[in-house]
Amino acid sequence: MADADSTDSADGPDYIDELTGLAEPTQSLMFSSSNTILTKPDPNMHPMGHAIGVFLLFICLLGFLNGADYATPNSGLVRPDEFVYRLSLTAPDETATFRGVVYDHEGQPLENATLYISWDDNGIWNSSEMQTDSNGFFNFERLDPGLARVDILVERDGYRDVYSNRVLFSPPAIIEPIGFTTIDFTIPSQEDFAQEPCSNGADECKIRYIDLTEGQMDHPLMDPSASSIYVTIGFAFMGLALIGTGFTVWAMKSGSIAVLRTAAGISFFGMGHYYTACCFGILAFVLTFAVPKRYVPMSEEFR
Repeated sequence: MADADSTDSADGPDYIDELTGLAEPTQSLMFSSSNTILTKPDPNMHPMGHAIGVFLLFICLLGFLNGADYATPNSGLVRPDEFVYRLSLTAPDETATFRGVVYDHEGQPLENATLYISWDDNGIWNSSEMQTDSNGFFNFERLDPGLARVDILVERDGYRDVYSNRVLFSPPAIIEPIGFTTIDFTIPSQEDFAQEPCSNGADECKIRYIDLTEGQMDHPLMDPSASSIYVTIGFAFMGLALIGTGFTVWAMKSGSIAVLRTAAGISFFGMGHYYTACCFGILAFVLTFAVPKRYVPMSEEFR
């Protein structure tokens, strides 16, 4: 009996099952798919991003051409004197200095040559005068930045020779409170003055003039160092354009929108003629935020 009970206990229904009438359920493993696909960011740039990249290359070209214009001050759409003159319009009064040396036609300093400076101050003509020292040196202070007429009077051999030029006084730089203009003058010889007609129509006159102001209306004399700064700015624009081009190519190859956005920011500072690069650079920067993000399945190979 004991053996039979043991057999029933091992092979037959459990005691609890006999009481409840329920059999122990048979367990089986079941698998189900949720159709979820694991994805990763697409390393390839969206076509819209490529279009923005091409647009940025065009903007960088505008910035480079603008820099080339600055780097060639004797030609181009904008000249150094025009650039400096625009800055002088907003400069404070009495913030310009004007200095230099007056030489004769043989290169010797002229002592006691008188310089007369006159400029228009909102319809009122102001003037200042000074004589050169023994070294031909002169130094004016507290002048207004901008355009002025400079007449140099030299008395020699009973004649009074007047040499006139149109000069642009530099405004203060960003880090300086005073604008400095240094220009040296070479007075033509007496023979050159003798060939000029007298202002009163006479055959001979005691006061002789060589007036270059009419030919300097478009491009007056200016400090050579101001032109050098202008050229330096041009090379800076070209450098920014090349850097922006490099970032754009990098972004198009790597598919990085962040790098593309950086290229747009750099292209903004290329300025361009009439600020075209600035305007287009802002537009390109905004468009980078509209580039859709794409994802590919984890199982798909990068293309």
